[in-house]
Amino acid sequence: MQNKEESKKLFIQTLGCQMNDTDSAHIAAELNKHKNYTPTHNIEEADLIIINTCSVREKPVQKLFSEIGQFNTKKKEGAKIGVCGCTASHLGEDIIKRAPYVDFVVGARNISKIKDVVDTKGAVEIAIDNDDSTYEFARAETSMYKTSVNISIGCDKECTYCIVPATRGDEISIPPEMIVEQIKKDVANGAVEVMLLGQNVNSYGRRFSDKREKTTFTKLLQEVSKIDGLERIRFTSPHPLHMDDEFIEEFAQNPKISKCIHMPLQSGSTNILKAMKRGYTKEWFLNRAKKIRELVPNVRITTDIIVAFPGETQEDFEDTIDVIEQVKFDQIFNFKYSPRPNTAALALEEQTVPDEIGSKRLIEVIELHKKHQSELMQVNVGKTMTVLFENLKPNGEISGFTDNYCQVFVKGSDELLGQFVDVKITEATRTALKGEIVK
Repeated sequence: MQNKEESKKLFIQTLGCQMNDTDSAHIAAELNKHKNYTPTHNIEEADLIIINTCSVREKPVQKLFSEIGQFNTKKKEGAKIGVCGCTASHLGEDIIKRAPYVDFVVGARNISKIKDVVDTKGAVEIAIDNDDSTYEFARAETSMYKTSVNISIGCDKECTYCIVPATRGDEISIPPEMIVEQIKKDVANGAVEVMLLGQNVNSYGRRFSDKREKTTFTKLLQEVSKIDGLERIRFTSPHPLHMDDEFIEEFAQNPKISKCIHMPLQSGSTNILKAMKRGYTKEWFLNRAKKIRELVPNVRITTDIIVAFPGETQEDFEDTIDVIEQVKFDQIFNFKYSPRPNTAALALEEQTVPDEIGSKRLIEVIELHKKHQSELMQVNVGKTMTVLFENLKPNGEISGFTDNYCQVFVKGSDELLGQFVDVKITEATRTALKGEIVK
């Protein structure tokens, strides 16, 4: 064990999804345990600077080299720079060729190797067939109300717009006993809520590296819900194709499962869904959403939508608008299609939708969603809702989330952090609620 004086400082910038957030937490904990790094928010005092990259966002390569260029000018003499994550998987050694001041590159599938490469100048670990599914990562020993646990790595889908299978590899499920044991440790450390993470959580259990018998995500939810002290279970992202009746009924009936579900639509057009290789139709999606709304009256449904996918006609786009009108999503993450390397959609270049049409369609989706949001949030005024408080604000307010994941603000102090408290809602905006604590 190194002396306290030898402790080094680690700065991590995380881009992208919640899986990247969890990967960054693993990186920090591994480097703390094995290399005596402690976190810092001050890049200029860091001995090691890591950027954990995302390849889904727009222009990820340009942004990466811009960021690491800035890091290089700010870092102190002798500090190292590492690049991790999905863009690292995609570009590999080209990162070091273009930016020789980068010391190492670690792909999204190779996070367990961070302790081995951190001291090796020029190391590149990006194999997408690496299997971290049974590796027991170090965990930060801090008190936390919420925790997140990866339940699988990789993705078996072939969505034509998505680079993730090329950067995270084939899907492998993490053994359920490892997941349960990790959550138990986090609950003992103060967690009352868990977020289960995977590229397609509800295809969990189809393949394990030890060739064990298949299982299902529904069975995993049942096992996790048995953990004493765990009050709330969330998960992302499920795939609409795998939302069978058993899964929906477990979601509806299990009191520990948060009644907010992400259903990534992508497009309301069956033709475009086929071109995207999503595996379901407009009718299937509407049927699943309808069943969920019928069984869970207070459910919040969120989604992802891509407009202007190659070949999208006005009629296709109107199908998307029709689904939005019927489902009335509580939150939509909107994107205008942009091509990604190593994706099948690149072959559809001749069907590109003109940029001005794509922009117009995106605005139409955004404006319709704003209208729905206002209507849906106003319904909560006057209700009493249970809130898990998480954050103290500088203005004397405290914020947290309801069971169906509405953000709520009240006047309060830090003694409420980590507590479930009943709140009467007095005011609603499009994106949040305000209320008063019920005495």
